[in-house]
Amino acid sequence: MSDAAGAAAAAAAAANEDANIAGEILQLQCRFYEQRFPEIDELVMVNVRSIAEMGAYVSLLEYNNIEGMILLSELSRRRIRSINKLIRVGKNEVVMVLRVDKEKGYIDLSKRRVSPEDIAKCEERYNKAKTVHGVLRQVAQEAGREIEELYESVAWPLYKKFKIENPNDDDKRVEYVHCFDVFKMGITDDSVFEELAVAPDVLALLKTHIRRRLTPQPIKVRADIEVTCFTYEGIEAIRSALQAAQATSTEDVPVKVKLIAPPMYVMTTSTLDKAKGIQKLQEAIEAVREHIAAKKGTMAVKMEPKVVSVNEEKEFLQMIEKLEIENRLVDGDAAEDI
Repeated sequence: MSDAAGAAAAAAAAANEDANIAGEILQLQCRFYEQRFPEIDELVMVNVRSIAEMGAYVSLLEYNNIEGMILLSELSRRRIRSINKLIRVGKNEVVMVLRVDKEKGYIDLSKRRVSPEDIAKCEERYNKAKTVHGVLRQVAQEAGREIEELYESVAWPLYKKFKIENPNDDDKRVEYVHCFDVFKMGITDDSVFEELAVAPDVLALLKTHIRRRLTPQPIKVRADIEVTCFTYEGIEAIRSALQAAQATSTEDVPVKVKLIAPPMYVMTTSTLDKAKGIQKLQEAIEAVREHIAAKKGTMAVKMEPKVVSVNEEKEFLQMIEKLEIENRLVDGDAAEDI
């Protein structure tokens, strides 16, 4: 084969590979919602592509990057001194839909009509939709399906299945339980996936990825207390009070108490519900307070119940390990069982 023929073959192979990659990318692209265009007054997440004299051109991230424009007059309620201080290329923004021309594909948007509450609401919805998209994208890749096919057979039917209609609403607007929340329900309730027209192997793959990505992880809640009792039965009184704290445990919210260094103790629990974890440790603290007061002892809360981060937990365990080593080096010291 001549050099020219070899170069031509290599170029053709490269072009074919590029075409295949482009095809795969297209198979994994799709709008998040069934309607192709947003509704008027809808809040949408956009990415700023360019800034022109008329305003800013943006891509609607939830609608497969269709183009929209934030008019210059809709950027801010205040006088515009510098556009770049209000909006920047490459940044995501929450905007409101003003006008939609489905035939011409024009979408006019407003940034100035969006409140802080609107931003928080839209960001939450967008993040949920991104997670759903990520799950469906992974399933599409592994099952060799187009992602739009999965939206048509899974996500969009679930929105319809769990729609909420308010008969007292004058606008007759229909709200939906987000597919993200339906997926989370499906972790423990298979019935949410009933009536979906999905192949069994694809449904099994979907459930696997939902469990992997959406199963909530337990959080650690901690409180530090000091307990003292200088009466004759002081040691037994403290032990009894701490056992009373552990007795407040439930299957979902277990309470553990560990000695840091007399008179300091730490209470911990792992739970899926932050509020329940904090409340349970508060109950445990009150149990200690009540029992130790009855024995003429005292209790002081050094750190109120709070969620601890992974780094805080790591530092705490290192501190406990260090103290245990130091205690073993001191003659006469023995670990105290609670």
